[in-house]
Amino acid sequence: MSDDDDFMQESDQEYGFDYGSAEEEEDDPPDVEVENKYYNAKQIKQTNPQEALEEFLEVVALEKEKGDWGFKGLKQAIKLEFKQKQYDSAIEHYTELLTYVKTAVTRNYSEKSLNNMLDFISSSSDPADMACMERFYDLTLDTFQGTNNERLWLKTNIKLAKLWLDRKEYGRLTKSIRLLHQACQKPDGTDDLSKGTYLLEVYAIEIQMFSETGNNKKLKALYHKSLRVRSAVPHPRIMGIIRECGGKMYMSEENWKEAQSDFFESFRNYDEAGSLRRIQVLKYLVLTSMLMKSEINPFDSQETKPYRNDPRIVGMTDLVEAYQRNEIHRYEQILEKHKAEILSDSFIREHIDEVTRNVRTEALTKLIKPYTRFTLKFIAEQLQISVPEVQEILGFLILDKKIRGKINQKEGTVEVESKSDVERMESMKEWSKQFQGLWKTVLNESDGFRPEDAAVTSSGSAIPRGIPQEYTTSELFTTHQAGAFKARKGVKGKGRDPGYEQ
Repeated sequence: MSDDDDFMQESDQEYGFDYGSAEEEEDDPPDVEVENKYYNAKQIKQTNPQEALEEFLEVVALEKEKGDWGFKGLKQAIKLEFKQKQYDSAIEHYTELLTYVKTAVTRNYSEKSLNNMLDFISSSSDPADMACMERFYDLTLDTFQGTNNERLWLKTNIKLAKLWLDRKEYGRLTKSIRLLHQACQKPDGTDDLSKGTYLLEVYAIEIQMFSETGNNKKLKALYHKSLRVRSAVPHPRIMGIIRECGGKMYMSEENWKEAQSDFFESFRNYDEAGSLRRIQVLKYLVLTSMLMKSEINPFDSQETKPYRNDPRIVGMTDLVEAYQRNEIHRYEQILEKHKAEILSDSFIREHIDEVTRNVRTEALTKLIKPYTRFTLKFIAEQLQISVPEVQEILGFLILDKKIRGKINQKEGTVEVESKSDVERMESMKEWSKQFQGLWKTVLNESDGFRPEDAAVTSSGSAIPRGIPQEYTTSELFTTHQAGAFKARKGVKGKGRDPGYEQ
């Protein structure tokens, strides 16, 4: 926590000039002793915190009336007590500090100082600090509620909600969100448009909670609701959070196009806000581009181009280039080299397997194109992956009808039907089907011959007498004898062709 806020009050003071006499100045000298003691305490607080703490408390005692030096001294003393786990003393002095808010210091200075104080204690990750931390928030909220300062009450409650979110205490977070929603509503229960900015902050926190807990149904409804808020001028960071969660929601639905759009908007907002989160979201944007199988490099846009060579994202940059060129070996090498960087994020880790499977599928399809028979071991060696992984990819391609083939698990071989053979077989089947229809129409339903003069095959088709019954319908019309049984229109009687001898 920086101590620069000690000087923030200067911006809130009015500057004036006192043209009093030198005698009057001598009669009323500045409290140099208090000021010196304060700065001496600041100098030793790193090396001797206990002595500095006593000095800061002396500054408060030396001030006759509540003023700036006492306020500053209490702030420093509270921080040291909190660090040294002197919780009771810290709470006691924080309660005293809150009494300065009404009259001793300006409103803006007190608000900034208290916000900084809450940020300082909230940064602690020690579970032992939680009870003291909650007490600080309770005291602050009671003070602001007592002064009818609704704006600061909302800010403090939002800060508390963020604390519960960071600590994943969703039960307490739900209670805080409920209070914040009530504070942002009119008496009739509708949203108060004058508090649209605060409402969007509440939505952002709630959306994050639903995203982390995997409640996509509520997340989707709230996400679209937040985009309809037009009365607010939100901070870009808030819109960055909302868009990021929206992108993750669409990713879970495998809606890559909408996810890419939201991640881009999130990156743009984070970049505008100067948030470091923009780097992580840019990685999500690259990931989505690969899942979309897009041929457009995500670093070609004006907004993302400056980050192409950023060391924090060079792994994803190289990965997308290898992906777009279908260079599977280079892709695997880059993924292995930057494994710690890329897979450290749980969201990327969850979806990178899908990208890797796409790369391997493309490489496998290209590799087997000239072959009609090959072994699983051959493919595994060429792609540098295991045989079960090859079998899984081939099974997916066969089920998806992207290739026509059969896997012989016993022998570890695969037979693929060539495209020309498949087309030829399909044509033969269609030709045979149409020819059978023609046979039935011409010889069964016409007057070419009488039913009693025909034998019946097992399929129910009639064959004229004299034709061996072992002939099938298709075989009959593929022999030269078929030409002797053409039905002649208008011929009555038994319908036998005169050129045929029984």
